[in-house]
Amino acid sequence: MHPHAQLITDFYSAFQRRDAEAMASFYHPDAEFSDAAFVGLRHAQVTSMWRMLLERGKDLDISFRDVQADDRTGRAHWDAHYTFSATGRKVLNRIDAEFEFKDGKILRHTDHFDFWAWSRQSLGPVGLFLGWSPFLRNKVRAQARASLEKYMRERGGSAG
Repeated sequence: MHPHAQLITDFYSAFQRRDAEAMASFYHPDAEFSDAAFVGLRHAQVTSMWRMLLERGKDLDISFRDVQADDRTGRAHWDAHYTFSATGRKVLNRIDAEFEFKDGKILRHTDHFDFWAWSRQSLGPVGLFLGWSPFLRNKVRAQARASLEKYMRERGGSAG
């Protein structure tokens, strides 16, 4: 197995164990993360995001597969099963992850998922009717960013 494929496997194995500190250790100091909800996060924000999601996602269960990597890039598929705390609705989010590496660590991590499918599950009728819209996507992003900034302030960090 390529060392970067092992890195991805170890990352998601730590995620399954709910070990945010181990997950954080796999990121390069210049790491960046983006998905449909969290855009353009830098290292401290990335690692805080995983800590926050693991702390708040009491029933979060993940599985992963199709790990591939070479010297520069990698990818994997992962599924997240959880209850969306804002609505109490059950969610199965199917995510395709892309990675870039530097110095044996994750430099860039981008998760892709169907936002409309996620919003229909997590938000119900609002997601069904507005999940395709930039308005709802931007609202979710703003709420996610505000939640992360609050989480980081409460723990003495900064989200800047």
